[in-house]
This record gives sequence, structure tokens and C-alpha cells, in this order.
Amino acid sequence: MNQILAYESNAIVELMAVLPPDRDEEWLKNALQQAIMVEVATIGPYASALWSIREGSGPVYDAIRRVIFDEMTHMGLVCNMLTSIGGSPVIADPKVVPKYERPLPGGVRPELIVFLEGLSKASVEMFSEIERPDQPVAQSESFTTIGAFYTAVEEAFEKHQHLIKGTRQVDFPMAHHGEGNDIVPLGTIEKVRDAIDIIKEQGEGTSTSPENPFPENSGELAHFYVFRELFHGKKLIKISESPDVWDYAGDEIPLPPAHPMGRVPQGGWANDEQNVPSPEVQQALDAFNTEFSSMLRTLERAWQADDPNTATQHVRAAVGHMFRMSPKARALMTLELPDGSGKTYGPEFLYTEEPET
Repeated sequence: MNQILAYESNAIVELMAVLPPDRDEEWLKNALQQAIMVEVATIGPYASALWSIREGSGPVYDAIRRVIFDEMTHMGLVCNMLTSIGGSPVIADPKVVPKYERPLPGGVRPELIVFLEGLSKASVEMFSEIERPDQPVAQSESFTTIGAFYTAVEEAFEKHQHLIKGTRQVDFPMAHHGEGNDIVPLGTIEKVRDAIDIIKEQGEGTSTSPENPFPENSGELAHFYVFRELFHGKKLIKISESPDVWDYAGDEIPLPPAHPMGRVPQGGWANDEQNVPSPEVQQALDAFNTEFSSMLRTLERAWQADDPNTATQHVRAAVGHMFRMSPKARALMTLELPDGSGKTYGPEFLYTEEPET
């Protein structure tokens, strides 16, 4: 695989350094592959926090769950963008799968370390930094946010509309998770524009409002503000108008009781000398990693399928893997670490190759 697509490369920094007139078909395909990797990278941290919540329900649980489904939709829409111009998403490959505890892929926010941990002030602060709309997405003066990166992608699509063929498109309804959450075929520039708007505004909000324009429920906030509410422990409310001013001055939002999942060391628990898993714990870790890896492989196959029905079946199977990951992760969070810290194990999200048959 081309090194520019590797998770630990500076691909996005390099792509942003290319002048707009030189952003050709290869640039667009590489940019979309990187966008897929960024979207996939958020699922592990967000899901770990979600699964650590003891009750498995409640407003905080529901808010994080909505964000995860939004991110899955975003990944699906970007995959449709890539296949629509003749590319093939790479999702299940050791070179591109998420790496924790490390920065986001492509040189995005190199100072921000993304980790796997249970729900805590530290984890929700990290989540909001991932989604932050006013911080640089990479070391570049011309492009400052993830939203700006998607704007660059949209501009490249505008320039190369002739590349849009509508090939190998996945059509998967997810509107029950929020307005705009359907994974829809992107066979025209208009459809591509709409999809990029959804991705940007669900994450950052609009330039005039922190509210999500494509909500599941009325008044739902964009991802960045959802996580800032959890960090501040207060609802974000409008405190004045003309111009609108918002502040974290509303009702309290306490973090719910959560399993004290420890921070997963880089490369997994086997790399932590004090907490090397017992054979029984390793078996539970392997079971989760197998399910996670199967989900990635099934998603990749969905966008390789020429038949739409086959593609839909693969996406349904991937959703099934996601739901089966939950009890496996929760079981790990009941297993205390040997170091006496009171923390527990948690899922590693390590990719494992498909067993030979």
C-alpha cells in the first residue's frame, strides 16, 4: 500500500500542502481514504466510554450513542464518495486500522493523543478536542479544521464532477438514529455536497449555532458541544440574543457511574508489564478483537460488492458484529487489573487477521 495511506503517516498534512489546481483524481482518492480512517478512529474511544456506563441507559449514554451512529454514517458516506469515483475503501488492513494510544491518522492534531479508557472527564475532554471546530487539523496555515479539510474535498469534487459515476454505492437506512443519518448513494455533485454538509455540521455545528442541523431529537447539539457539556457538567444554553451568546450555564449534567476501565497501553494490555493478562483474560480480549476485526472486514466487503443487495447484507452483518462487541467489552470491564489500582481491563481494538480456512 502506498505509504501516504498508512495510519501513522502525515498524509493529510501532505495533501493539504498541495495547491488547489494540482488536486487531481489521485489527490481526491487519497483524501477520501484518509477521511475514512479519521472517522473509524473515533469509534473505539467513543464506544469504550459508552460501554463503561454501568446502567447502560440514560441521557449521557444516549448522547454518546447518537454520536457513534453519526460517525458510522459519516464513514459510510465517505466510502460512497470514494467508490463513486472508482476507488475502493481500505478498512481492514493492519496499515490503516486505528492505533491507540497515538494521534489521529494522517498528521491530524499531532499534539492530541487519542486513547481508550472508560467514561471520565479526561476522556470526554479528549473527545471534544477531536471534534473541536476552531483548532488546526494539521500543521498548515491554509486549512485549520477537520471541517476545512472536508471543504477542500468538496472543492476537489466540484472541480472533478466528471469522476462521479455512482458505482458500488451502499444504500442503508439509518434515519431512526437522526435526520440525515441514512447512508445514501452519491451519484451526483448535489448528493456529495449534501453528504459533506451533514458530516461537517453534525460534528462542528454551523457557523451561527452549536445545534446539530440533522438531529435525532429537537435541540440536539453538534458533537463538539455534546462533549463540552459532559466536560463542564452543565447544559449549553443561549444566554442572550442579537447576537446569540451561548454558555455552559444550564442544568447540571453529572457523568453517570461507570466501570473504571484503565487506559489501554499502546499495542494492548500485553505491553503493560504490571497487567499482563492471564490466559482467561487474554481469551476475553481476543474474543473482542476477533469481533472488531470481523466488523472491519465485513464493512470493507460491503464497498467491494457490485450487487447492492450483497452490499446491504454486509453492512447488516457489520452492525451485528458491532452489537456483539458490546457485551464482550462490558465483560472485560468487570475484570480488575492486577496492579491494585482499582482499574479494570477494557477492549483493545486490535486488528487480527482472518483465520485461514
